[in-house]
Amino acid sequence: MSQRSFFGVGTGENQERGPQMNITFADISLAKPGALAVLVTEGAALQGVAADIDGKLGGALKRAVKAAGFTGKSGTYVELVGPQGIGASRVLLAGLGKSAAVSSAGLEKVGGELVGRIGKTKDTALAIVLDGIAAPKLPAADAAARVAFGAKLRSYSFEKYKTKKKDDDAKRDVKSLTVMTRAAASARKEYAVLSKVAEGMFLTRDLVNEPANILFPAEFAKRTKALSKLGVKVEVLGEAQMKKLGMGSLLGVGYGSQHQSQLVVMRWMGGKTGDKPVAFVGKGVCFDTGGISLKPAASMEDMKGDMGGAACVTGLMHTLAARKAKVNAIGVIGLVENMPDGKAQRPGDIVTSMSGQTIEVINTDAEGRLVLADALWYTQNRFKPKFMIDLATLTGAIMVALGKEYAGLFSNDDKLSKQLGSAGDAEGEKVWRMPMGSAYDKLIDSRFADMKNVGGRDGGSITAAQFLQRFVNKVPWAHLDIAGTAMASPQTATNQSWGSGWGVRILNRLVADNYER
Repeated sequence: MSQRSFFGVGTGENQERGPQMNITFADISLAKPGALAVLVTEGAALQGVAADIDGKLGGALKRAVKAAGFTGKSGTYVELVGPQGIGASRVLLAGLGKSAAVSSAGLEKVGGELVGRIGKTKDTALAIVLDGIAAPKLPAADAAARVAFGAKLRSYSFEKYKTKKKDDDAKRDVKSLTVMTRAAASARKEYAVLSKVAEGMFLTRDLVNEPANILFPAEFAKRTKALSKLGVKVEVLGEAQMKKLGMGSLLGVGYGSQHQSQLVVMRWMGGKTGDKPVAFVGKGVCFDTGGISLKPAASMEDMKGDMGGAACVTGLMHTLAARKAKVNAIGVIGLVENMPDGKAQRPGDIVTSMSGQTIEVINTDAEGRLVLADALWYTQNRFKPKFMIDLATLTGAIMVALGKEYAGLFSNDDKLSKQLGSAGDAEGEKVWRMPMGSAYDKLIDSRFADMKNVGGRDGGSITAAQFLQRFVNKVPWAHLDIAGTAMASPQTATNQSWGSGWGVRILNRLVADNYER
């Protein structure tokens, strides 16, 4: 029987995530049906549009504000259902906090929270009014665009494999959002760029959320080819080509799988001809059993997300191409499946990487670094990039150190590290720089080969980074360990998904702020 019928579910590649929320921008009007939300700052709860609405409601909004003790504090709401004298089915005031503290992140949060609140009601249309929000360094158009962006991110869901729902689980999604502002035309232009970031994040989330019987290496590689519609050149290398290149490190990981390993190269050439590209490399272990060093059964199902780095690189390349970024960018992802089998590599095996360096495989569950070793070497040799950034759900140790709030940052370059830190702070995808050095590096020296793939229990995320550094020579390089941020991430106002889409925002911002011309 065919491979697809063997797996029983079908690829799901043509199944949509569901109807997309339609977002528009318009001047301020109180005539639209559906839910109407007005954003207010602390101490100004009944000024401007809110005061106009209160007048139409005969003072009902003022009475509700007084009864609820609502002042406009950040994260607080007051709501009237079925008001008389206005076209809306419900009216909400949403607090933003003190005017001086209003930020892009806060506006995104309130946009997401409002979509979440209205999504639990019978209303499917929502209008959000921004009027007189005086936020320092945040023009009205930017503020409106950020509200829409947060709402868009919250609208994501991944339910395409559900065939039925219980009545009490049924929900009504917000199908249309109108953001009302006196800067509608400019806001529409600002949001046009942010919407491309959302597209890249949604693609990343989709890939991470897919089950491994659907998204195996060849299927993942196939899906990257859709980027060619945006002008991305996509090249897929199979096992025979990688063998000729000497990629023994990457290939060894997939020996135990019935699915052949793949290396995907994505190229977006939006910069000047001849300019060195920036490069992003992703770990794409489509499922990780641990191989012969088998993982415990508990939560092994989460290892479908061990390709979060590759998913991020793919989503980033989508965003860069979709917004026509003025940069030359390379995305390289190594796609494998790590399975136990009679052909699987064993602890104690020695493999030869593309660099010519030999590796003693002490633990077959430390496989992601073996994939990245060859992918990094290939990228630097072929493309001579300005820098390389790799992303990988690499170690549980990084979660012990940082939890799920920060990604671990390891780098050989202070400038690149500072740029990543600034981009992460700006976009809410924070990184924390971890130490590296010769004392850690010697922990991966091997008695039988040039190095071993683990360095012991202590400093596990650091020794993993030291291993990767041996394959980057003098190229400015950063490694982002996203084991705590890419999957099973905490639910927030703008993300209710198991796969977070982490990484697209920080890297897009890094490029936009520092490398576009």
